[in-house]
Amino acid sequence: MAPGSGPGSGSGPGSEGPASGRALRLVQKVSSTRAFAKVAPHLVPLLDRTVHRITRGRVLPSARMLPGLVLTVPGARSGRPRVTPLACMPEGEAESTWILVGSNFGRPGHPAWTANLLARPEEAVISWRGRSIPVRARLLEGAEREEVWRVALAFWPPYAAYQERVERRIRLFRLERR
Repeated sequence: MAPGSGPGSGSGPGSEGPASGRALRLVQKVSSTRAFAKVAPHLVPLLDRTVHRITRGRVLPSARMLPGLVLTVPGARSGRPRVTPLACMPEGEAESTWILVGSNFGRPGHPAWTANLLARPEEAVISWRGRSIPVRARLLEGAEREEVWRVALAFWPPYAAYQERVERRIRLFRLERR
């Protein structure tokens, strides 16, 4: 993960600077709740998609707390472009790799975007800091996944609560520039 790109760093698109430690802890506590898991999947992506579209990729509201990108990948079955705003963990300073966590806010099923990446890993494009970047997606497994999971838990502790609530193993993907 790049220095200054962790939670509250304000490094994502539309960031206005870091969130205070107190505000960040409050958001982490709230986002760990089951009530948040029921509401957030409907509101957060809708708000992010709308603002991202209106500002032509310059602003992503959720990036105020976590770095964020907008993933576009063809649907696994339909082949139609699916646009999904997501939190991400940038790796390194070269802006060439990103980690995505398929937590689905701690809800039972895998998020649809993960099935799309599994079906079409070479066809993904991200919007990152207002730029469109073609990427290749790879599902992380084994020791590599375990190491990234430890980093993810340090990056955003609520991921632990999400994993505890579900029987599935949360999918982790590494996106690399094509």
